[in-house]
Amino acid sequence: MANPFKVPLNALRAIEIVGRGGTLSTAADELGVTPGAVSQHIRRAEERLGYVLFERDRAGLRPTPALDVALPHLHRGFQALAAGVAAIEQSHSGTLTLSAAPAFAARWLVPRLGRFSRENPEIEIRFSATVALVDLNHSDIDCAVRLGRGNWPDLKAECLLPQPFFPVATPEWRAKLRSPADLATVPVIHDEGTMVDWREWFAAAGTPMPELAGPRFSDPVLGLEAAMAGQGVMLAWDMVVADALALGRLVRPFDIEVESRFAYWFVSTAASSRSNKVRRFRDWLKREIALTHGRPTSV
Repeated sequence: MANPFKVPLNALRAIEIVGRGGTLSTAADELGVTPGAVSQHIRRAEERLGYVLFERDRAGLRPTPALDVALPHLHRGFQALAAGVAAIEQSHSGTLTLSAAPAFAARWLVPRLGRFSRENPEIEIRFSATVALVDLNHSDIDCAVRLGRGNWPDLKAECLLPQPFFPVATPEWRAKLRSPADLATVPVIHDEGTMVDWREWFAAAGTPMPELAGPRFSDPVLGLEAAMAGQGVMLAWDMVVADALALGRLVRPFDIEVESRFAYWFVSTAASSRSNKVRRFRDWLKREIALTHGRPTSV
């Protein structure tokens, strides 16, 4: 078998450009050489490989069947090389691209980012606010903060803080909520996409779950806004409501909480985890969590 590494990269690039419908001139423009140089690249590659790659006629160069089979692989290979170069440039740029769920970003992270920017003025944060699990290995996202169990394959996940959940409401509801059974008499806000479950909370309370009624939201940020506007009681994760509780905008009408199987995790790829800007953001994030919650994060 011929050794493909005997064929120079520029020759392979010329073959790929011409093979996908280009001409000697278009390949020359992309490579910054003359059409004659492109022709020489192709001839020398054919000599080294021992195969004819193009049929030559008056219409120009047409790929042989053998090259037709190889072209998709060459195309993907050059796409991968371009992505690799882009990743190198991104790792050394001053922009850190972060994926985080909107509720966590809005209620916990964004209010604190001013401190990170003051400490690291050369790093600019770009948000991708989504609950979707972005494929970090095939995107321009440097890192993510995710709520889950930390079992994402091919990624480096560092536990930031385990997350209990519990009911929250504005202070005026406290007088009407003397026992868990009283939740049947007040509006209960439902987040349709949440991973928390009222059944689990009532089980922890040791009380049968009554019928619960109230407004429903497909967006957790809107559900939290409704809770802070006094529209009812909502189950919430600890970190998402930490600031609202500290400010007294929300209260916990009951001391009962569920120690869930979930935590917030700092997630990166093996490559991006070695980036200086990713390490600096991770370390700052851990310090902020320790400051807010009064205990260090685990790793």
